[in-house]
Amino acid sequence: MFFHSFVILLAVLLLSGAAETASPSGDPARGAVAFRQCAACHSLEPGLHLTGPSLARILGRKAGTVEGFQRYSDALKKSGVVWNERALHEFLKNPQGSIPGNLMPFPGIQDEKQRADLIAYLRAVNAEGESERMPRAGGMAAPLEDLKKLGKNQQVRSIRYCGDTYYVTTGSGETIPFWEFNLRFKTDSSKSGPLKGTPVLIRAGMMGDRAFIVFSSPEEMAVVIEAKC
Repeated sequence: MFFHSFVILLAVLLLSGAAETASPSGDPARGAVAFRQCAACHSLEPGLHLTGPSLARILGRKAGTVEGFQRYSDALKKSGVVWNERALHEFLKNPQGSIPGNLMPFPGIQDEKQRADLIAYLRAVNAEGESERMPRAGGMAAPLEDLKKLGKNQQVRSIRYCGDTYYVTTGSGETIPFWEFNLRFKTDSSKSGPLKGTPVLIRAGMMGDRAFIVFSSPEEMAVVIEAKC
């Protein structure tokens, strides 16, 4: 009798513990919407890395091992974590608490159901295996603009620097002055980056007084920019 009661008590305790630790099942459609907060830094296309690595086929992968991504922290690479659903729940709840010293500047998602939805979405993406067939529901990041296809009004012919001003002459012949602090220089070596030798101008800021110039490689900067008054 005592043994029978003990077995029943043990079963109740185990079930109770499982109920406390089990995560709710998620909804991929809601997860697609939740992914919007991730899409600024992560793509879901294999090999397309943004600020952070692509999250395509993340489930079952060891942390810090996505091919082609070079900006992992030592903390993440040495963590030994494998991205199963439990590990993702812990990391998404508290990235720094889960893997201290990693470089992800994200405070975490405290809502357990939202984490479950997001993981369900990533699971669905893994199951499909191809970015073209992912559930979209507003969660996909917009594809990167193909800078090779921009018109002459955005192609940069020359850049002259004088005093505190950059004078940018476009392929259409227009020369635009920018205060030096408002002009930023970037590189994009991806397949959607600018043509070699043809940097491009991308306006930014509410007043249009800020801009980026994107080069295909750092070496081009020294060739295109001329210090001359």
